[in-house]
Amino acid sequence: MINNKLKKTYTINELKGAFLFLLPLILFLLLFILIPIVGTFITSGFRDVSFLEKKFIFFDNYKTLFSDSVFWHDFGFTVVFVIVSVSLEMLLGISFALLLNQYLPFRGLLRAVVLIPWAIPVAISARIWELIYNYHYGLANYLIMQLGISKEPINWLGTNIGAFFALVLSDAWKTTPFVTIILLTGLQAIPKEIHNQAKVDRAHFFQRFYKITLPLLKPVIVVALLFRTIDGLRIFDLIYVLTHGGPGGSTSSISLYGYKYFLSGDFGYGSAISVSLFIVAFALSLLYIKIGRFGKEIL
Repeated sequence: MINNKLKKTYTINELKGAFLFLLPLILFLLLFILIPIVGTFITSGFRDVSFLEKKFIFFDNYKTLFSDSVFWHDFGFTVVFVIVSVSLEMLLGISFALLLNQYLPFRGLLRAVVLIPWAIPVAISARIWELIYNYHYGLANYLIMQLGISKEPINWLGTNIGAFFALVLSDAWKTTPFVTIILLTGLQAIPKEIHNQAKVDRAHFFQRFYKITLPLLKPVIVVALLFRTIDGLRIFDLIYVLTHGGPGGSTSSISLYGYKYFLSGDFGYGSAISVSLFIVAFALSLLYIKIGRFGKEIL
């Protein structure tokens, strides 16, 4: 009986110690994540305009949102952008990860160099790409004219399709290193004995890739997709610097649309836009968790 009491006391003390260690993280999540999220949900239920009296209007902001054609246009652009850019980043990321996983000269240096684009702040990299796409003196036009691809400079950011793919390419250059490092970590966790045995069985590279590498890499791929999808859904700074949502609003994202309402002082409607983006990101997160089968108790 005494032993059981001591055992119970020791367990309680362990829990107290663990709670104290986690307390700073809990406070951080509470102050900087949970409270702002709850506050945004509450504000979305108000007519909260800076020059009008604040009034609780229930779900009127969401009713307006569902009939807002500009919102649905920006939502469609954001979804298409995520699909195209994330697919390109995953393709490039797994290619670079497979390459860097091989025994190469200066492999450590190459891995460090790959991280450089990711380490550059988004605003700076967007400004760099804006200079590259410049109509008059940009590197892109200089190269195509020198190579004889075109005799006249191309207005990369002046057309809907050109601006879209300019954003996709810029985003892929910036974030492919992030995907590469995550997938490279997963590749290094796969036991080499499995591949060696497959080589003995005369399985060629593509057979080993589809039958061994991809299935074992699936959880890591899902994690990379989860991070990049959520990050792509909330894209703002790249668009803000590179295209400003143009031409004609064709490259405006949900985040940029919400920002315009916050900037004009309509915090209620801006919050409703932010909540809609949060719900989409949360639903996709649950979907990815289910696909990756991370902790069945979550669902």
